[in-house]
Amino acid sequence: MVGDGIARAVTINAGVKEAKVGRASIFAALITALWAQPAPPTLLRQLLDSASLTDLRWPGFSAVQPETAKFYASRDNNLAWSRNGTPTPQAVASIRALVNAGANGLDPEDYDGSRWAARLMRLGPVSAHPSDTDLVRFDLALTVSMLRYASDLHGGRVNPRIFCFGWDTGQKHCDLVQFLRQVTGNNQDISTLLERLEPPFPAYRRAKKALEMYMRLSAEDDREVLPETTKPVAPGDSYPGLTRLESLLRRVGDLPPDARVPSGSQIYQEPLVTALKRFQERHGLDPDGRVGQSTLKQLNTPLSYRVRQLQLVLERWRWVPDQFARPPIVVNIPEFRLYAFNSEFEPELEMKVVVGSAYRRQTPVFSNHMTHVIFRPYWNVPLSIQRNELAPKIKKDPAYLADNDYEIVDQHGQVVANASADSDLIAELRSGQLAIRQIPGRKNALGYIKFMFPNEYNVYLHGTPAQALFTKTRRDFSHGCIRVEKPEELALWVLRSNPGWDWDRIREAENGAKPLLVNLPQPIPVLIVYGTAIARATGEVDFYADIYGHDAALDELLRKGYPCSDWKPTSVVCDRHPRE
Repeated sequence: MVGDGIARAVTINAGVKEAKVGRASIFAALITALWAQPAPPTLLRQLLDSASLTDLRWPGFSAVQPETAKFYASRDNNLAWSRNGTPTPQAVASIRALVNAGANGLDPEDYDGSRWAARLMRLGPVSAHPSDTDLVRFDLALTVSMLRYASDLHGGRVNPRIFCFGWDTGQKHCDLVQFLRQVTGNNQDISTLLERLEPPFPAYRRAKKALEMYMRLSAEDDREVLPETTKPVAPGDSYPGLTRLESLLRRVGDLPPDARVPSGSQIYQEPLVTALKRFQERHGLDPDGRVGQSTLKQLNTPLSYRVRQLQLVLERWRWVPDQFARPPIVVNIPEFRLYAFNSEFEPELEMKVVVGSAYRRQTPVFSNHMTHVIFRPYWNVPLSIQRNELAPKIKKDPAYLADNDYEIVDQHGQVVANASADSDLIAELRSGQLAIRQIPGRKNALGYIKFMFPNEYNVYLHGTPAQALFTKTRRDFSHGCIRVEKPEELALWVLRSNPGWDWDRIREAENGAKPLLVNLPQPIPVLIVYGTAIARATGEVDFYADIYGHDAALDELLRKGYPCSDWKPTSVVCDRHPRE
């Protein structure tokens, strides 16, 4: 293993060096120590000025060149990672961290994971002293790698704006030079310093633990594939893949270790049925206990793919701000779920949501602040919906407007009385000269409550009269805005700092005579996120479909290597159209 090779190289190197210094005169030892400390200025300056080191897997280091130069300037261009030609304990510990970067969902090869053992051997007993060039290149390689690792660990490898996401990772400031000074100090625990750079959220730590588990499960799995069937396998049916099914369900924890499955039987029965239902729930499927096509697809998904899902969700956690003025509301798109968090970033309230359709109506990924709530809102129909969906219905059925509580307004917001559904009206609706809005009430598409966090996408949270949608396992049915299952409960949570807002007051506002706007005394952060893997506090891990293809795009980008900011995935299309 690479880690073992590093340890052996360092041990041999240290032992031989100590022996040689022990035999040498005091004068020779002093000369050696003085010779080993400073970096040859010309070579170091040349490498820093070029911002390139061919020894590295990704030679160009312009992204961290300013920090690299500042770090060495603060040391008067003295080397940081070796003494008497031998790597320091801090260097060894840092290299060990780089080699083990996979535990954080990062790729060790991005930090030269497999190359460190050879570099350490070049500083070893092959000669009396390593060359100046070897020392300088080793030192610079470790400095650049540690800067990259620290930056990636703190803020992620990718700027989410590459995907047109409304996230700003620039606010996640990290003094990388100060970090390196602490790392190269004599009394600092490097693992603790690195942990301080990571997101402070419990869900992030749980995802790291889940990644470790699934990496182990993937390595142990024999990758056998369950056989296809012409029809879903129901309880009591015969199925030739039961041995593999039992093995897989037991391995991923859905079938308890002490569960007894009838030996040699080909009949699909308990306890496998209950275990499969649990598997289906964890993968966003209807838990019907039947081995149908959708369930079979998830069962046959390699565990290595689950590893990648967890790695990608860890990357996205690094985009999240470290602190919030108030506990946030988080909507996870692939999970179709909303969470309202407490100050420890654990959920106090959660509910189902409906998000934008995967086909051309995707809910954007962004963050903003909720500023007010509107009871009994009007729905001002976006022009795209008015033109493409409502105008044809009005043309076909002139009574459609009245039957669905719509009214026509002009460009000043004034109601156009007695508007007849003739060809002129249809033309004005299509052109946008006239607009359609739906009056408050039981038919209103926004329900009785609208939660506003003004943003460039015109997306907001709202209720809905279409409660049947929440019975579906996949809930991407909207035009981009987010429908919430329990708007009254969310309103109670949102307005908890507004005096007098209890259940009775909320119901009174819902049944009022006109719209009511309630401002929040302090804005509430709202995060619209995209994570296809969720590690629960119970130890279970849920996986969801990549409905918008964001996982595929992020994976594509990460596999290109450094620097990730120089290109854009081919599948990304920015959308700023108004939503429902």
